Amino acid sequence: MNHAIRRASELTLDETTVSALRAALKNTADEIVQAIIDEVPPYANALSGRMGGIIRRAVRTALGHHLDLASGNATGGDAGDAAYELGRGEVREGRSMDALLSAYRVGARVAWRCLATGAVPAGLPAAEVAKFAELTFAYIDELSAASAAGHADELAAQGRAQERHLEHLARDLLADASPDVLRASVQRAGWQPPVSLTAVLLPAAQARPAYRTLHPSTLVLDDLPDALGVLLVPDADRAHLLRQLNHRAAVVGPARPWTRASASYARAVRARSLSADIRDTEDHLPELVLSADADAFADLRARALAPLRTVPAATARRLEETLRAWLLHQGRRDEVAKALFVHPQTVRYRMSQLRELFPDLASPQCVLELTLALGLQVR
Repeated sequence: MNHAIRRASELTLDETTVSALRAALKNTADEIVQAIIDEVPPYANALSGRMGGIIRRAVRTALGHHLDLASGNATGGDAGDAAYELGRGEVREGRSMDALLSAYRVGARVAWRCLATGAVPAGLPAAEVAKFAELTFAYIDELSAASAAGHADELAAQGRAQERHLEHLARDLLADASPDVLRASVQRAGWQPPVSLTAVLLPAAQARPAYRTLHPSTLVLDDLPDALGVLLVPDADRAHLLRQLNHRAAVVGPARPWTRASASYARAVRARSLSADIRDTEDHLPELVLSADADAFADLRARALAPLRTVPAATARRLEETLRAWLLHQGRRDEVAKALFVHPQTVRYRMSQLRELFPDLASPQCVLELTLALGLQVR
């Protein structure tokens, strides 16, 4: 209000003029509100009933304060505070700053027309009328600036609160929280649950930049252990998502129902622990299955391949290689020989050795255990 106060110091309104203007305040406030309803669409239905009464009183208070300022009896602080709170309230009512500024412009025009109509008959000299006009518009400008500040601050506060609620929801999802907890988190965050979520694990520094290129309902955390971040992408087109992440060090988990996003995240974490080269976990399901219980896999491998420990190490390596190729090619000798770059007779000889070492080689159970044991090298 400092600018308006300086202008007020240049103006002299006598008591007769001030009294005449105060008498017109009620009708002026009503005319301002009606003009805003007529000319600013977002307020068409907003200024009726209780809310309309509140706004009318606020307009009358602002006009009264303006006259106090014009007559040298106010500092301007209260009106600025009220305008600031008005800006905050408009955010909570869901109206934009453009709508509020339009209302101010309409209000300024109507207020000046009404005030001028009262000031001129009261005998205010032309030079003072011009100063009064400048004061009126400076006052409206500073009120609108205060409202704009309140509007911006409330938007920022709501944005920060919304971001905290969304982060809390993401943590609840990763923690596999109960349905009741998830429903409460969803409601607080104002988030529309999708059918599925796909977890994307990537370096923390890449999380926010990647997030900005994805669906706006994507959830993001960038403060996980080991300097990692995670994105929970709703209803993702997997091929498109992988293309979007093509130049990032990302591991993409499977799509899961949104309440089971933790399963997608857990698989992405496990895939990353297996190899830094894995991007799409769906391309590495055998490794993920065989590495699910590393101790069990090591025990299985030790038991299934125990007979090979009875022969020299070099022989054991050749026989293990031959056994793996024999299982992969389902016993087709020529294909095994081609895969190993040896003669078919060599394959026949080695298989004879293997059958002596593994008397149950033809049994389904033995084939299953050997297939698993040889399917993945110990990591």
